[in-house]
Amino acid sequence: MPRAPPVCELVPCIVVSVLSVSNCPSRCRLPECECIWTPWIDVSYPDGSDRNSGDYETFENIFKNNPSWECAKVENISCRAQKFPSISIADLGQKVECNVNVGLICNNKDQQIGGIIPMPVCLNYEISVCCTPNRPECLPTPSTTSTTTSTPSSTTSSVSTPPTSTASPTPTAGVTPSSTTPTTITTTTTRPPSTTTSSSSTPQTTTV
Repeated sequence: MPRAPPVCELVPCIVVSVLSVSNCPSRCRLPECECIWTPWIDVSYPDGSDRNSGDYETFENIFKNNPSWECAKVENISCRAQKFPSISIADLGQKVECNVNVGLICNNKDQQIGGIIPMPVCLNYEISVCCTPNRPECLPTPSTTSTTTSTPSSTTSSVSTPPTSTASPTPTAGVTPSSTTPTTITTTTTRPPSTTTSSSSTPQTTTV
Protein backbone atom coordinates (compact mmCIF):
# COMPACT_ATOMS: atom_id res chain seq x y z
CA MET A 1 0.00 0.00 0.00
CA PRO A 2 1.56 3.33 -1.01
CA ARG A 3 2.40 5.66 1.87
CA ALA A 4 1.17 9.21 2.06
CA PRO A 5 3.67 11.85 1.00
CA PRO A 6 5.32 13.90 3.69
CA VAL A 7 3.44 16.95 4.91
CA CYS A 8 6.13 19.25 3.52
CA GLU A 9 5.31 18.09 0.02
CA LEU A 10 1.71 19.20 0.43
CA VAL A 11 2.33 22.42 2.37
CA PRO A 12 5.58 24.35 1.96
CA CYS A 13 7.67 24.10 5.09
CA ILE A 14 8.58 27.43 6.66
CA VAL A 15 11.19 27.45 9.39
CA VAL A 16 11.21 30.52 11.59
CA SER A 17 14.02 31.03 14.09
CA VAL A 18 13.05 33.21 17.02
CA LEU A 19 15.58 34.36 19.59
CA SER A 20 13.95 34.98 22.92
CA VAL A 21 15.64 37.68 24.95
CA SER A 22 13.94 36.76 28.21
CA ASN A 23 15.07 33.12 28.04
CA CYS A 24 18.53 33.94 26.76
CA PRO A 25 21.34 33.42 29.30
CA SER A 26 23.58 36.30 30.30
CA ARG A 27 26.34 35.19 27.92
CA CYS A 28 23.92 35.32 24.97
CA ARG A 29 23.83 38.90 23.72
CA LEU A 30 21.94 40.41 20.83
CA PRO A 31 24.22 42.18 18.33
CA GLU A 32 22.59 45.56 19.02
CA CYS A 33 23.17 45.13 22.77
CA GLU A 34 26.95 44.79 22.59
CA CYS A 35 28.71 47.47 24.62
CA ILE A 36 30.19 50.38 22.70
CA TRP A 37 33.54 51.98 23.53
CA THR A 38 33.56 55.73 24.06
CA PRO A 39 36.33 58.05 22.87
CA TRP A 40 39.06 58.86 25.37
CA ILE A 41 37.67 61.09 28.14
CA ASP A 42 39.73 63.64 30.09
CA VAL A 43 37.76 66.01 32.33
CA SER A 44 40.21 66.46 35.22
CA TYR A 45 43.81 67.62 35.52
CA PRO A 46 46.03 67.19 38.61
CA ASP A 47 47.48 70.21 40.40
CA GLY A 48 51.13 69.46 41.11
CA SER A 49 51.36 72.21 43.76
CA ASP A 50 48.49 70.84 45.84
CA ARG A 51 49.21 67.72 47.86
CA ASN A 52 45.47 67.12 48.27
CA SER A 53 44.81 67.33 44.55
CA GLY A 54 44.90 64.56 41.96
CA ASP A 55 43.32 63.32 38.77
CA TYR A 56 39.66 62.27 39.05
CA GLU A 57 38.18 60.85 35.86
CA THR A 58 35.10 59.61 37.67
CA PHE A 59 31.69 59.01 36.14
CA GLU A 60 30.31 61.71 38.44
CA ASN A 61 32.79 64.29 37.14
CA ILE A 62 32.18 63.23 33.54
CA PHE A 63 28.45 63.79 33.96
CA LYS A 64 29.03 67.17 35.64
CA ASN A 65 31.23 68.22 32.74
CA ASN A 66 28.80 66.86 30.13
CA PRO A 67 25.20 66.47 31.41
CA SER A 68 24.12 64.87 28.13
CA TRP A 69 26.59 62.01 28.60
CA GLU A 70 24.89 58.74 29.44
CA CYS A 71 26.05 55.21 29.95
CA ALA A 72 23.37 52.70 30.91
CA LYS A 73 25.91 50.22 32.27
CA VAL A 74 29.70 50.27 32.21
CA GLU A 75 30.85 46.80 31.23
CA ASN A 76 34.53 47.54 30.75
CA ILE A 77 37.02 50.36 31.21
CA SER A 78 40.45 51.26 29.88
CA CYS A 79 42.76 53.77 31.60
CA ARG A 80 46.03 55.27 30.41
CA ALA A 81 48.36 58.20 31.06
CA GLN A 82 47.86 60.97 28.55
CA LYS A 83 51.62 61.45 28.01
CA PHE A 84 52.44 57.74 28.05
CA PRO A 85 49.59 56.03 26.18
CA SER A 86 51.60 52.94 25.29
CA ILE A 87 52.72 52.18 28.87
CA SER A 88 50.37 50.26 31.12
CA ILE A 89 49.40 51.79 34.44
CA ALA A 90 51.07 48.94 36.29
CA ASP A 91 54.40 49.92 34.72
CA LEU A 92 54.06 53.63 35.53
CA GLY A 93 54.80 53.11 39.21
CA GLN A 94 51.83 55.16 40.41
CA LYS A 95 49.00 54.22 42.71
CA VAL A 96 45.84 54.54 40.62
CA GLU A 97 42.32 53.15 41.03
CA CYS A 98 40.63 52.26 37.74
CA ASN A 99 37.39 50.24 37.79
CA VAL A 100 33.88 50.05 36.32
CA ASN A 101 32.26 51.24 39.55
CA VAL A 102 33.70 54.77 39.85
CA GLY A 103 36.09 55.35 36.95
CA LEU A 104 39.66 56.53 37.64
CA ILE A 105 40.98 58.07 40.86
CA CYS A 106 44.56 59.19 41.46
CA ASN A 107 45.61 61.10 44.60
CA ASN A 108 48.84 63.13 44.76
CA LYS A 109 49.32 62.17 48.41
CA ASP A 110 49.45 58.47 47.47
CA GLN A 111 52.39 58.86 45.06
CA GLN A 112 56.03 58.21 45.88
CA ILE A 113 59.23 59.77 44.56
CA GLY A 114 61.04 57.62 42.04
CA GLY A 115 58.30 56.78 39.58
CA ILE A 116 58.18 57.64 35.93
CA ILE A 117 58.35 61.31 36.90
CA PRO A 118 60.59 62.75 39.64
CA MET A 119 57.79 64.53 41.50
CA PRO A 120 55.31 62.62 43.70
CA VAL A 121 52.24 63.83 41.83
CA CYS A 122 49.69 62.14 39.60
CA LEU A 123 50.07 62.04 35.86
CA ASN A 124 47.19 63.27 33.77
CA TYR A 125 45.05 60.26 32.93
CA GLU A 126 42.22 59.58 30.50
CA ILE A 127 39.70 56.79 30.30
CA SER A 128 37.49 55.02 27.79
CA VAL A 129 34.49 52.97 28.86
CA CYS A 130 32.43 50.33 27.10
CA CYS A 131 28.76 51.21 27.67
CA THR A 132 25.71 49.03 27.25
CA PRO A 133 23.13 50.72 24.99
CA ASN A 134 20.33 52.31 26.94
CA ARG A 135 17.57 50.01 25.68
CA PRO A 136 15.14 47.99 27.82
CA GLU A 137 16.02 44.74 26.04
CA CYS A 138 19.72 45.31 26.75
CA LEU A 139 19.47 46.02 30.46
CA PRO A 140 19.20 43.26 33.05
CA THR A 141 15.85 42.84 34.73
CA PRO A 142 16.13 44.03 38.33
CA SER A 143 15.37 41.34 40.83
CA THR A 144 12.56 42.05 43.26
CA THR A 145 13.27 41.25 46.86
CA SER A 146 10.26 40.88 49.07
CA THR A 147 10.82 41.43 52.73
CA THR A 148 8.13 40.17 55.07
CA THR A 149 8.17 41.33 58.66
CA SER A 150 6.43 38.97 61.01
CA THR A 151 4.99 40.54 64.14
CA PRO A 152 4.50 38.06 66.97
CA SER A 153 0.87 37.87 67.99
CA SER A 154 -0.04 38.34 71.62
CA THR A 155 -2.30 35.61 72.95
CA THR A 156 -4.27 36.24 76.11
CA SER A 157 -5.56 33.17 77.90
CA SER A 158 -8.72 33.71 79.91
CA VAL A 159 -9.62 31.17 82.53
CA SER A 160 -13.27 31.28 83.43
CA THR A 161 -14.17 30.04 86.88
CA PRO A 162 -17.71 28.66 87.03
CA PRO A 163 -19.82 30.41 89.65
CA THR A 164 -20.43 28.52 92.85
CA SER A 165 -24.11 28.11 93.58
CA THR A 166 -25.21 27.58 97.12
CA ALA A 167 -28.32 25.49 97.19
CA SER A 168 -30.46 25.43 100.27
CA PRO A 169 -31.62 21.95 101.19
CA THR A 170 -35.17 21.26 100.17
CA PRO A 171 -37.29 20.71 103.26
CA THR A 172 -39.07 17.39 103.53
CA ALA A 173 -42.82 17.58 103.76
CA GLY A 174 -44.06 17.24 107.34
CA VAL A 175 -40.67 17.62 108.87
CA THR A 176 -39.71 20.84 110.46
CA PRO A 177 -36.08 21.43 110.31
CA SER A 178 -34.65 21.51 113.72
CA SER A 179 -32.73 24.47 114.73
CA THR A 180 -29.46 23.86 116.30
CA THR A 181 -29.16 25.44 119.70
CA PRO A 182 -25.75 25.78 121.12
CA THR A 183 -25.26 23.57 124.15
CA THR A 184 -24.20 25.29 127.31
CA ILE A 185 -22.17 23.15 129.66
CA THR A 186 -22.23 24.30 133.25
CA THR A 187 -19.63 22.89 135.56
CA THR A 188 -20.52 22.93 139.27
CA THR A 189 -17.84 22.33 141.78
CA THR A 190 -19.17 20.97 145.07
CA ARG A 191 -17.05 21.50 148.05
CA PRO A 192 -17.65 19.09 150.99
CA PRO A 193 -19.21 20.84 153.96
CA SER A 194 -17.10 21.29 156.93
CA THR A 195 -18.15 18.94 159.81
CA THR A 196 -18.19 20.24 163.34
CA THR A 197 -18.59 17.68 166.11
CA SER A 198 -19.99 18.98 169.31
CA SER A 199 -20.38 16.83 172.37
CA SER A 200 -23.38 17.73 174.53
CA SER A 201 -24.56 15.87 177.58
CA THR A 202 -28.34 15.49 177.72
CA PRO A 203 -29.68 14.34 181.12
CA GLN A 204 -31.59 11.10 180.92
CA THR A 205 -35.16 11.42 182.14
CA THR A 206 -36.74 8.46 183.84
CA THR A 207 -40.50 8.30 184.12
CA VAL A 208 -41.93 6.30 187.01
